[in-house]
This record gives sequence, C-alpha cells and structure tokens, in this order.
Amino acid sequence: MAEEYDIKTGQLMSRKWREKNTLGGSGKWQVEVGEPTSPLLGALESELITESSSNPVFMRKDTLSSFQWRIRNLPYPKEVYSVSVEEEQRCCVIRTTNKKYYKKFSIPDLDRYHLPLDTAALSFAHANNTLIITYQKPKEILAAEEQLQKELKKIKAANSGDGDCKTQ
Repeated sequence: MAEEYDIKTGQLMSRKWREKNTLGGSGKWQVEVGEPTSPLLGALESELITESSSNPVFMRKDTLSSFQWRIRNLPYPKEVYSVSVEEEQRCCVIRTTNKKYYKKFSIPDLDRYHLPLDTAALSFAHANNTLIITYQKPKEILAAEEQLQKELKKIKAANSGDGDCKTQ
C-alpha cells in the first residue's frame, strides 16, 4: 500500500494497493482514493481504441470528516439519481430512474474495521455534471485517523528538501 498526504492540511490525497500476481511478480496498482491513473500515462498497448472523454469517471476523494465519491460526466438532474445502501452485500448503489447509469461500490475502510453501513450517513448532491456522494465517517474511523495523523507528524516528508545527499 502507498499513501500520499498533503503536508499542509494532512489530508489523504491518494491510496493505492498492489498485490502479487499469479507468478509472484508485482501486479498493477489499484487506486482506492484519489484520481484514477490514466491509461495514456502507462504503456500504449491500445493506441487505436480509446475510451470516450464523455464517459462517467468514478473516483474517491476523502475529506477530514467524510468519505466522498465523485462521478464526473453525469448530465442528468438530481431528481433522477437514487443512492442507497445494500447491507447484505455491504455496498452502496447508485441508480438512475432513466436507467442510464448504475454503479455498485463498497467502502473498504468500513470493511477493514468491520463496521456496519449506515443509511443515515449517506447523502448526495449534483452540480456541474458531477454527482457527489458523501458518507460521514464513523467515530471509530475518525479516532483511528487522528492517531495516524499523530504518527505522521513524527515522520519527515519524502521530498522535504532538507535532507543531505552525500556522494562518495
């Protein structure tokens, strides 16, 4: 796992997971929080067929008090969307009444702490062709993140610039 934090605010910018593949080598990075990696930045294995720029883009961007998902390129009004919790499958579901968009997603942080999903903590808004889904963080996760921030303050930033580069 690799995490990036903003030095000034202490906010989580990205979290990526990497697992070994079947042959034991390093697999691809799975982005959990932050901007998904663009296929154009990697190897150009599919340079003839590319994804449309008007397709919906699903990404997670957390705030200090809530988990937040943003889905860009969704032009429908707010009344069309329905966001609900499926407790038996431990996931959230986004539906449109016009049947143009459907998405299921889980909240891995709640799974790691074995916490139940709460329908009252889920809300959504729509502005500028972007659907913003917000799930308020439970107090257990807020306490754990506060403890993590205390640990991170003890660690020096990777690119702080004040480290000595000694050459031989």
